[in-house]
Amino acid sequence: MAQRLATEFVKARLLLPESQMSRFMQHIQDPRIHCHVRVLDGGSREIVLEDESGEEVRLPFDRRRNLFVCELSFRLVNPRLTHLIRQLFVAFKGDGMVRRIYPGFVMLDFYAEGSVRRIIELTPGASRLVFEHRDQIPELEYRFASTDIEYEIACIRVQVDRLLDWRLATRSAEEIKQIDALLCEEAFRLFSLEA
Repeated sequence: MAQRLATEFVKARLLLPESQMSRFMQHIQDPRIHCHVRVLDGGSREIVLEDESGEEVRLPFDRRRNLFVCELSFRLVNPRLTHLIRQLFVAFKGDGMVRRIYPGFVMLDFYAEGSVRRIIELTPGASRLVFEHRDQIPELEYRFASTDIEYEIACIRVQVDRLLDWRLATRSAEEIKQIDALLCEEAFRLFSLEA
C-alpha cells in the first residue's frame, strides 16, 4: 500500500450549532494532541490542535447568531492529526474536498454532510472515478411499485392453462411428452418469479 505524503482539506466547512460546541471539544481526546481554545470578539473561537511533532492546525469558528461556522483550507502531514480532523469532519457532517497525496497519484474525496459522495483518482495525464454515491431510494421505490413481474406471472398462468387444455384434448403420446416438457419449463419460470 502506498505511503500517504500529505492530506489537504480544501474549502472544508463545518457548521455547528452552539449546543454542539462542547461535544466537538469532547471528540478531541488524544493524549498526543494538545488543544488550545481562544475566545475572540463576538464569541467567535479559534481552536488550535498541535501534535507532539509540532504540526498544528487552526480551526477558526466564526459565530453567526446561534451557529459556529468553520471554513478552512490547510495541509497536514502527520497521520494522527489527519485522522483526528477526518473523524471530526465526519462526526460533525462537514462539507468540502479532501486531497490525499501519494507518490505518483492523488485521491480526491468529495464530502457532503459528513459522508463521502465521490472519490476520484488523479494520475499524471489521467483521472478515474473510483466511487460515487448513488441515491438508491428512488430506484427501490420504482421496483417496489413496478408490476412487471405480476404481469409476467399472469401470462405464464394463461400459457399453463392453454397447455393443460391442449394436453387434455390430445391422444398422441409423443405430443403429451412435448406438452409435459413445456409445462415443466413454465412451472420452473413460475416458481422462480414467485420466489
